[in-house]
Amino acid sequence: MAGKDIGSGLSQERVQEEREARFPEIQIERKAESLGGRGMDQIDREIIKMLQGNARIPLKAIAQEVHLSIPAVSARVERMERENVICGYTMLADPVKMGYHITAFINMELKPEQKDGFCRFIRGVQNVAECSHITGAYSMLIKVLFPSTMELDQFVGKLQKYGKTQTQIVFSSIVSARSVGPLEQESEDSKEKA
Repeated sequence: MAGKDIGSGLSQERVQEEREARFPEIQIERKAESLGGRGMDQIDREIIKMLQGNARIPLKAIAQEVHLSIPAVSARVERMERENVICGYTMLADPVKMGYHITAFINMELKPEQKDGFCRFIRGVQNVAECSHITGAYSMLIKVLFPSTMELDQFVGKLQKYGKTQTQIVFSSIVSARSVGPLEQESEDSKEKA
């Protein structure tokens, strides 16, 4: 009985074949899904590049660019969201125009016994833009934004109960926050030459 649709008497496989005959982009989508651990195809990469350039771009514009139907593009985007290739959509605001005139990076030597308390504390601080566990002389790298050095100084004082800190204040940014594009897939020709 597996694969049988009781209502119509048609097998699920036959229904799928008929859908694919009517909508060829479904075959393309199934091939992309069957890539599994092999990663994304070139169309997925193009879709990601377009969404990174403008997360509000209409699916119709993407479909025109990658030469697929809107439903096929939508299915690809949904699959990449489901697989956490696309982790979310965001909006960037100018911190200075929002009143955050000081951006700083704080290196922190965290005492191991303080890690749990530190993690709870740092997740609750709105001014923390990023906090990463790193290698080297320090164990944490924290990016913060504050209206003034006075508030930054108060925050660093609170941090120091967890361990030693070293703070660098940003004068200007050469490369602002951005998302990196997908890795380009190595072509079969270049693999054979190697």
